[in-house]
Amino acid sequence: MDLRNCPECGKLFVYNHRNLCPACLKKDEEGFDRVRDFLYDNPQATLEEISEATGVSTKSILEYLKEGRLMLSSKNVNIVLSCETCGAPILYGRFCEKCTGKLKGGFTSGQQSIFVDEDMKGKLHLSKLRKDKKGDKYSK
Repeated sequence: MDLRNCPECGKLFVYNHRNLCPACLKKDEEGFDRVRDFLYDNPQATLEEISEATGVSTKSILEYLKEGRLMLSSKNVNIVLSCETCGAPILYGRFCEKCTGKLKGGFTSGQQSIFVDEDMKGKLHLSKLRKDKKGDKYSK
């Protein structure tokens, strides 16, 4: 059982893979619903307008966007998120599609190189044994 303090209210709670206690998580979900509904009706609103109308902090709204829970309309030019790697404008998340592809490619190529190295170790070992035993009675 993993106990943690809620960063919002400071209460002790059993960690549930979310960083908030159940009460603050409920408030956060309600705030998210208000922001989502407001953006549906007002897709070109600014961050400040959304915050004032919903009572949700701008920090929380930006977190929703970075987590990918909200996605900006392509019509919304008032809120600009940028890729954390290259700085390109994005509608949600932390990285643009190009950088996401590069990151995914880096992870998969790293996994492949691990498997190739393990494979090569065995092959090099066998080839060395064959070279050592050429003169022995066991070689063909």
